Amino acid sequence: MAGHSKWANIKHRKARQDASRGKVWTKVIREITVAAKGGPDPADNPRLRLALDKANASNMPKDNIKRAIQKGSGTGEMGAIEEITFEGYGPNGVAILVETMTDNRNRTVADVRHAFSKFGGNLGTDGSVAYLFNKIGVINIASSYDEDTVMEIALDAGADDMSSNEDGYEVVTTPINLGKVIEALSASNIETLEAEVATRADILVDLDVEASEKVLKIMNFMDDLDDVQEVHTNGEFADDFEIEE
Repeated sequence: MAGHSKWANIKHRKARQDASRGKVWTKVIREITVAAKGGPDPADNPRLRLALDKANASNMPKDNIKRAIQKGSGTGEMGAIEEITFEGYGPNGVAILVETMTDNRNRTVADVRHAFSKFGGNLGTDGSVAYLFNKIGVINIASSYDEDTVMEIALDAGADDMSSNEDGYEVVTTPINLGKVIEALSASNIETLEAEVATRADILVDLDVEASEKVLKIMNFMDDLDDVQEVHTNGEFADDFEIEE
């Protein structure tokens, strides 16, 4: 899926840039706090375990992680962070799903509504585009491992599919089986480069270069909002669309 891989590459590059400014920590702290509501022990809380992996990958100080877990689990300072998902349409009628975590609902609603209108989109009602997307578990693995071996271990552990690309292998699971597949791979000394619960569209809308540029602008703008955790679209960026570094 060219569009998804292009947007994933953009997000990873932005995350590296944001890390130098500490911005990525803000988003990860919110994610840890919300995930910790399901329990403070990552061994019993797969969502928290994934959030902690992100925190460690961004070199977040242990004290910050500890405070976020305590805040979310209720064992420390209490906070009122809530998850809100916004749905709407962007340029060329593409569907856009915006996942946020916020301590100020009014601020977040205003920011997201402004972002949609600024780029010629429309904030929709609940259910207007969410049905176009599904949550899946995604595991990325380096191509240095034997493909047949990785596939056999992953499928035996409950994975649904595996594909290869220039960056390595991508294993797809249900969100509930993600932790089990990661553990099976680890037990066979196969390291995961990245693992997450991702949101992907079932049906993609092909975009030409001009439309790709318009959609990228609103996606980038949304992604830079402080309360936004993830932005998803069913727009498929054009294969010859060049992303400026």
